[in-house]
Amino acid sequence: MPSWLYAGLIYASPLTIIFLIYSFKRKRHHKVAEKHLSSSINDGLTEAASLHPIIDPVLCIGCGSCVTACPEYDVLGMIHRKAELINPANCIGHGACKTHCPQDAIKLVFGSATRGQEIPEVAPDYQTCIPGVFIAGELGGMGLIRNAIEQGRQAMDSVAKYVTSHSNKQSGVHDCLIVGAGPAGLSASLGAKSHNLNYLTIDQDSMGGTISHFPKGKLVMTQAATLPIVGPVKFGEIRKEPLMEFWVETIKKNQIDIQLNETLLGITQESGNIHRVKTSVGEYLTKSVILAIGRRGTPRQLGVPGEDQSKVVYRLADPDQYKGQRLLVVGGGDSALEGACSVAELNPATATGPMVTISYRKDSFGRAKVKNRERIDRLEQSGQLRVLYSSQVESISKNGVIIKLKDRKVKIPNQAIIVCAGGILPTGLLKEIGVKVETKYGTE
Repeated sequence: MPSWLYAGLIYASPLTIIFLIYSFKRKRHHKVAEKHLSSSINDGLTEAASLHPIIDPVLCIGCGSCVTACPEYDVLGMIHRKAELINPANCIGHGACKTHCPQDAIKLVFGSATRGQEIPEVAPDYQTCIPGVFIAGELGGMGLIRNAIEQGRQAMDSVAKYVTSHSNKQSGVHDCLIVGAGPAGLSASLGAKSHNLNYLTIDQDSMGGTISHFPKGKLVMTQAATLPIVGPVKFGEIRKEPLMEFWVETIKKNQIDIQLNETLLGITQESGNIHRVKTSVGEYLTKSVILAIGRRGTPRQLGVPGEDQSKVVYRLADPDQYKGQRLLVVGGGDSALEGACSVAELNPATATGPMVTISYRKDSFGRAKVKNRERIDRLEQSGQLRVLYSSQVESISKNGVIIKLKDRKVKIPNQAIIVCAGGILPTGLLKEIGVKVETKYGTE
């Protein structure tokens, strides 16, 4: 054998092995991604709940950086050397995929061609079509804690510039009124303090926003964020209670004044770029307003006879309070599934059936995370949970509830009901104020 051929074989062998290993892994990843995508289609889980990526196959070079950048598991995958959204229902809008794409092949959109999502129109500085009225956080479609914190901070930076450019001095007029004391509102409040603005923060409920309504012990997935005054904060993986303790300590330490149990009723423009804000407590004059309220608004009710009973509530505070009770959970989102599972895990199966029942009007939990769906399946198989798909509550009595189950009606014994049917979006309030609301059908 010629020496040059012998040398070529020596050098070519490792390259061949590397290539074969690469080809094997690529083929395996392709099969896994196709399996996830097929499963999503078969289960009807093809709609993302919020902000999600659309990938241009022409621009995508198949580097896979978006797949590895996504903090959630198996949301994106590689199929035929192109990135695809294989688990839309699991996407919660981190946006890391777009940031890490070297070809700018990804854009983040709201809604889809078949399911629109109502989003207020805001400028890059978070200002609406009404000068001096800004929107930050969940109301603008950004529900992640990190995103809400960042938007609250940036919105307040914009407010500070706006107030400076409209420096008319009037007694009894606030620089900014912040509506909402969730992550976006709290971040904005700290920002107002850092800018030495005369501000006021109100909330119709409790401090912490949606977080305060999470069940006891719920794991909250958060990422590193930067809070005004406080600086960079790396939450990592944290449960509800320590996160709430962090908020309370931060607000107390920095002397942030928040008026709770005060509901926004309306905003009208006065002369001289001044806004009159009407609340359930009184009226305020302010140069600017940041709307940092959630998208849930008022809890959506079932509208059935008997719903006014005290045993019907609209959020789960502590699973332990339902231990030993026959509970019905109504809804098909993550909060409904998590609530039903957390109570079912406390109650073993009985001779007369599960203590916990979950009722959902559709035939699958299409918008819930995969880990919650798996948890539901596991508890249903163990006999601790009854799942009623394609069902609707018809009436509620003191000791029972009548449910329409496809073409028949069933009555089940019941001592407590948790309705997790989402909330009525504050679209009406926004339109009354004059804020333009656009329905997004797969657009930015």
